[in-house]
Amino acid sequence: MVALYKSILQKVLDKRPSGTRQRVAAALGKNRSFLSQISNPAYSTPIPAAHVEPILEICHFSPKEREAFLEAYALAHPRRQSLIDKGPKLRSKTLFLPDLGDAERNRKLDVLIDDFIRNLSGLVEPEDG
Repeated sequence: MVALYKSILQKVLDKRPSGTRQRVAAALGKNRSFLSQISNPAYSTPIPAAHVEPILEICHFSPKEREAFLEAYALAHPRRQSLIDKGPKLRSKTLFLPDLGDAERNRKLDVLIDDFIRNLSGLVEPEDG
């Protein structure tokens, strides 16, 4: 069952522009090899529930792709579905950053911004009771 949703993710990633995999990895705070493991149907490594929504948003799944992926994910991980349903919903916002003239410095800036946004979103989540 894990291979089914991973094959959907792999097909979506293959249709996206170069750099998408790196953006997903940076947003998740992981390296590209982790993304390769969670997007390759040959590996049994499941996608953590907390990573599902960011992946769906960054990869711009179509409504049909999103539905198929979530259905396959729910079949593979019935207990994790509630974590996805209760998790934060994301929206995209384009941010224009300066080109620092060096790929490594640009990557570090991207990771810094992603970390900041992830930490900031923890502050703006409504507190229970």
